[in-house]
Amino acid sequence: TEYAEFLHCKGRKFTDFDEVRQEIEVETDRITGINKGISSIPINLRIYSPHVLSLTLIDLPGITKVPVGDQPPDIEQQIRDMIMQFISRENCLILAVTPANTDLANSDALKLAKEVDPQGLRTIGVITKLDLMDEGTDAREILENKLLPLRRGYIGVVNRSQKDIDGKKDIKAALLAERKFFLSHPAYRHMADRMGTPYLQKVLNQQLTNHIRDTLPAFRSKLQSQLLSIEHEVEVYKNFRPEDPTRKTKALLQMVQQFSVDFEKRIEGSGDQVDTLELSGGAKINRIFHERFPFELVKMEFNEKELRREISYAIKNIHGIRQVLPTGLFTPDMAFEAIVKKQIVKLKGPCLKSVDLVMQELINTVKKCTKKLATYPRLCEETERIVAGYIREREEKTKDQV
Repeated sequence: TEYAEFLHCKGRKFTDFDEVRQEIEVETDRITGINKGISSIPINLRIYSPHVLSLTLIDLPGITKVPVGDQPPDIEQQIRDMIMQFISRENCLILAVTPANTDLANSDALKLAKEVDPQGLRTIGVITKLDLMDEGTDAREILENKLLPLRRGYIGVVNRSQKDIDGKKDIKAALLAERKFFLSHPAYRHMADRMGTPYLQKVLNQQLTNHIRDTLPAFRSKLQSQLLSIEHEVEVYKNFRPEDPTRKTKALLQMVQQFSVDFEKRIEGSGDQVDTLELSGGAKINRIFHERFPFELVKMEFNEKELRREISYAIKNIHGIRQVLPTGLFTPDMAFEAIVKKQIVKLKGPCLKSVDLVMQELINTVKKCTKKLATYPRLCEETERIVAGYIREREEKTKDQV
């Protein structure tokens, strides 16, 4: 007996396939709403029948260019991401369906397939709507794999029209009509035995079987390596006693050591995760010293006329009642020291500002590193408090030196 089962209706068997169609529509509306919404949650349907082949098919939506109804403005990107999520997997075959009455070069299906399968090793082309092509045109070159060649070739099919579906045209009658179309069409008559839905079913079943056979060794190897890795982990924890204080101490030390390594990597710039959105860690500190600090120095106001006047007064004041010789080669030491000290004091502001900026970035880096300790809130807080306290202590000493 032929029947169908849905994953969301466990235990219920559908023997009327009109009910299956209705259930798909109802479940679609429940997940996405009634106004053309989309969702990446699949509807799982399993069909049991002596007349079908063993195949797992994932029916993906076509690319929507313009949003309608409740669809978001970025609907095209969302659908694209959803499709890529499935077709990027190396263990799946891609069934690229393209209507015959459109230009094959503009096919979204083939374009997406080309991105993840540039050699065309996993792609099977399906050409639909062959009966709707303009009079005097045909898709012979495409179906003969001459126009845009694929390793697995193309197969042409003629599906029921919307009128046939609305009129509840029988599938068997539709298959007979499809067979008749290929046998009677002058462009496709010579390849009629390699066209049509039954042939597509047979090819998919055969290709999937071959594909599973080809990919199985790699899967087996991957599983074995994962198994060995897990067995090694199990061996480590075989004699594990949760209350053993030495294990707790070891775990704590490992976490603190990891924090130290992460912090060092973020400052040195050799981390395993590179931030592409903004400067952070060592790169930001480098920028403060080599860009921000010089910029602050350049911004300082400097009046050469006023400085010369100060130098003149300083020299005269040093000489007192003694006459200042106009031909003196050297500025008196005390005058030089007084002027230079006054100028150096002006550097204090930019220096302190740079210290504040560096300190703030170090604190931010500490917070990023402690995120890995979030499972242990108290340890996380204590680590932040101790390290931040040490950084602030060093900040005060640096400011005192300035």
